[in-house]
Order: sequence, then structure tokens, then C-alpha cells
Amino acid sequence: MDVTIFGINLTLNPIAFTIPIGDGWPVHWYGIIIATGFMLAVIYGMINGKRLGVDTDRLLDVVIVATPVAILGARLYYIIFDDELTLADFFDFSNGGFSGLAIYGGVIGAFLAGGIMCYLRKVNILNAFDLAAVGFLIGQGIGRWGNFINQEAFGTATGSDWFGMTSENVTEVLGEGALAHPCFLYESIWCLTGALLLHLYSKKRTFSGQIILGYCVWYGFGRTFIEQLRTDSLFLGGPFRISTLLSIVLCIGGIVATVYIKRKQKGPQAEDYVPVFADAMDDGAETVEEE
Repeated sequence: MDVTIFGINLTLNPIAFTIPIGDGWPVHWYGIIIATGFMLAVIYGMINGKRLGVDTDRLLDVVIVATPVAILGARLYYIIFDDELTLADFFDFSNGGFSGLAIYGGVIGAFLAGGIMCYLRKVNILNAFDLAAVGFLIGQGIGRWGNFINQEAFGTATGSDWFGMTSENVTEVLGEGALAHPCFLYESIWCLTGALLLHLYSKKRTFSGQIILGYCVWYGFGRTFIEQLRTDSLFLGGPFRISTLLSIVLCIGGIVATVYIKRKQKGPQAEDYVPVFADAMDDGAETVEEE
């Protein structure tokens, strides 16, 4: 596929290579890129787990279970909010894979399954979520380049004669000569920047759960605006984009929760006062030391 982005002409092939099995088994760049982002997120967790009070051996058990649930959650979320699909399409593997995944569904599925596994494996949930927050941003930031290879998840026309990108897919949606907002690039930069900032922030956190709240604020804020540019948004009836609404809720909720906890920490303390989440942080640290 011929692609032009910011005046640079490229030729992209969504298939990286073909495994000579039967009629040939194509391996798509999208899957390779997603897998790369996932592996880097896991590596980040392994390196920084002890610092955040998470036993890395037990964390791997959590990841092994949460990963497939995240994929199923991403698929289910997409089907629920796509008017043209039904549950009968859930296992549609046409065109080299699922015909639609939604990152928010994956995030929800991962945190639900991860929370249950943390409880079963006695991993501090809030510390694990803080660790996962940075990992998610790493995975999302890299994974968005899979959208670029497939020429999907792009935005509306920029109105410029050089800023933006075009391809056969863009022309089909926006018309000949239109340049689309490279939403994949916006979100990739936003997520990777957020990963760096939250990583640095994690070194100065004052309570468990602070980094996952930061994720909600950072990603929710950026996705709110990026989603408004997209041409393939999922809608919740009428003009309401489901991902925009969810992003706003996450952002506001993260801000309110963070401010509330910070005020509790700085407020007047009774003799028997225990800092918010103090037990959670101590338990997580003790678990690592005992191991």
C-alpha cells in the first residue's frame, strides 16, 4: 500500500512474512508490533517490580491470565458498541485476525482479571496496578504503529496540503487529495511521553494507587481530544463517542481521587490515624522482602 505522511512517500505491506505451512500462514506486522509493545511492558514490570513492592514471580502469573482476558475484553467491547457486528462475529478470524479490537476493552479486561489474580496470588493490587499503568502506556504507545501499518484509526482531514497522511484507505473515507490527521502518531507520542513521566513520578509516589490514577488522568485527557478527530469511533447512541465519554470519566475521576487522597494525607491527624493505603504499601514491600 502506498502511503504519504508529511510529504514522505512510503510503501507499506501489512504482512511481514509468510510461514510455509499449507497454503502459507501470513504473519502480520500488526501482531509483531503489538507483541513487541507487550514484551517491553512486561520487561518494564520485571525490572521495576521490586521497587514498587511487587513480587515479579507472582506478577508473571497475573500477566499470563490477564493477557488473554484483555484480548477477549478488547474484542467484546468492540462488538458491543459496533452497530454492524453481533456476538456471532466474536471469533471472526477473517483478514488475518479479529476484525476489530478496542483498547479500552482490553484495559478493562486486563485490570479485572489482574485484580482477581493479584488477590489469589497475594500480590498487592494497588502496587501491581501502579506498575501496570506505565506498562500499559508503553504497550499502547508502540502498538499504535500497528494501526499505521494497516492504515486505520486515522482522523479527519487536516485541511493542509502537507501536514497529515494519505493512502488508499484514507482516500476511500475522506476523498481524493485529503490529508488525514495521523491519530496513531498523536496517541503514540502521548502514551510514550506519559510512560516516561509516570515512571519518574513513581519514584516519588506517596501512596499506592497514585500511578494508576495518574494513568487515568493522563491517558483520559489525551484520548478525549484525539478521539474527537477519529473517523472510526464507536458511538453510544446519537453523537456520543463511547471512548470520549469514558476518557472524560477516567480523567475527572483520577483527578478527584488524587486530590481527595492528598488532602487526607495533609489533613489533621488523630493519634490513631493511618495514612491512606499505608497497609497496602507495607504489605507489598514485606512480600518482596520475604520472597
